[in-house]
Amino acid sequence: MSDKYVDPSGDTEAFRAFANDPQAPSASGPSKLPVIIGAVVVAVLLVLLAAWFLLG
Repeated sequence: MSDKYVDPSGDTEAFRAFANDPQAPSASGPSKLPVIIGAVVVAVLLVLLAAWFLLG
């Protein structure tokens, strides 16, 4: 049973073919920075809301 994955460590030519493959999964996906910023903003708002309820 063979699979379509070819180990690119065989030689330089195989690695270049692997690295230039347009169907290969890439690490440059969508940025997660907006999600992280949004999570931080929500966390800060929740802390402020809890402090307002406890102190008010």
